[in-house]
Amino acid sequence: MIPLFADLTGRRVVIFGGGNVAARKAAYFVKEADVEVVSRSHGKAILSLPATRNVLDVAGASEKELNEIVKDAFIVIAALPDKAQNNRIGRICRRKKILFNNADGDSGDLIIPAISSGRKYTVAISTHGKSPMVSRFIREHIDQTFSHLDGMIALQESLRRELKITKQSQKQRSAILRSIIIDPEIWDALSQSPLKAERIARRKYLYE
Repeated sequence: MIPLFADLTGRRVVIFGGGNVAARKAAYFVKEADVEVVSRSHGKAILSLPATRNVLDVAGASEKELNEIVKDAFIVIAALPDKAQNNRIGRICRRKKILFNNADGDSGDLIIPAISSGRKYTVAISTHGKSPMVSRFIREHIDQTFSHLDGMIALQESLRRELKITKQSQKQRSAILRSIIIDPEIWDALSQSPLKAERIARRKYLYE
């Protein structure tokens, strides 16, 4: 598997299941994709999401019904408590060449990573399904250690634009930006004020 970021605007994501796992998957995709949740009942977490809800007992559904539900989907996720039904959905998706994630059962061809994100960044973490706890640990470590990462990105973005005008050499620009990002004084200043961090960065690295 290879990691990538995809724009799912206007894409259809179908999730089978009505419990907490299905709700987490739906919450992950509903910010961008058109999400449909299929289950005989839907929990409160799913009811609170802006997703289409399809009431269906999957175990009693025919192959024709399931094929009809997934036919236009870009991604299908099986998060039912019944592994056999999850695997059944997976087989249909493989035949139709639809990207499939299985929360419990035979592996699909899509993994949903743990995410650490801010206004200006997204970091996706995966152990390829081997240890979700390790993925969670890494995510929490990033969140705690780099709590001002948005501020650093904004600072780098601003200074990079300026350096493209004032510094002719790519090597010079890279060296300055690298020095800023590893400077603990600047990270400490970001926790107090982005303007203070910028003043320190300019004094130490741009006005030498």
